[in-house]
Amino acid sequence: MSMQTSSSNQHIAFIGGGNMASAIIGGLRQRGLAASQIQVVEPFTEQAARLRQQFEVTVSASPEASLARATLVVWAVKPQTFKEAAAQVSPHTATALHLSVAAGIRSDSIAAWLGSERVVRAMPNTPALIGKGMSALFARPAASAADRLAVEQVIQTTGEFLWLEQEEQLDAVTALSGSGPAYVFYFIEAMIQAGSDMGLSRAQAQQLAVATFVGASALAQDSDEPPETLRARVTSKGGTTYAALSAMEQDGVKEQFMRAMQAARQRARELGDEFGSN
Repeated sequence: MSMQTSSSNQHIAFIGGGNMASAIIGGLRQRGLAASQIQVVEPFTEQAARLRQQFEVTVSASPEASLARATLVVWAVKPQTFKEAAAQVSPHTATALHLSVAAGIRSDSIAAWLGSERVVRAMPNTPALIGKGMSALFARPAASAADRLAVEQVIQTTGEFLWLEQEEQLDAVTALSGSGPAYVFYFIEAMIQAGSDMGLSRAQAQQLAVATFVGASALAQDSDEPPETLRARVTSKGGTTYAALSAMEQDGVKEQFMRAMQAARQRARELGDEFGSN
């Protein structure tokens, strides 16, 4: 759906102008939303200058009365600064729809801080920077069908999305797809190091490792078969792949990896507890 189908009086304010905000702003501009329909609050002068130069949007160092124009406010702040930012912004945004991409902070806290029940939470991830993101969304009951559609139009500029019925599932999403790109980079790093140790150049090992992840992911996405079947198909008993996977099984790699994801989910919960008190 093109942004042109959105009303020309749509105005989107971003509180925080870091990587995720930049990814969304870039997507919106590509979809045809005018720079005049976007404003950003970003206190860091270097980042503010970058946003102005890259997207020609209005950037202010602190919240201004002009935020009252916003039909949608996107909260792209760190969890620990959300409450303070909300206190400064909320006097201007009583009628807006609010979309939070802050990890861990629950919608109960957000609604209380903003004095609004029209709150949607999103857990995006960094491939949003190239339009290959995966976001999970949760809407409070007060967010209407039109509100959900408005959020979808914004989020789909960064890639795929799915709606969740239960907010606590967002902690699991944070552990899976939110933090997930780092796990992929971690495995790629290990493959590059191993390839280099086995006599390839680092450049060769990197090209091979990255292309393998891209290709295998595309195959998993396009195939009707589950990953277990795809894995079994390249694992002949007694062969090279079998040797590698047997070594991983022996070292409990899968269990350790799953434990790591549980740790990420636990940290998401702690962020909500730590910085989300009303």
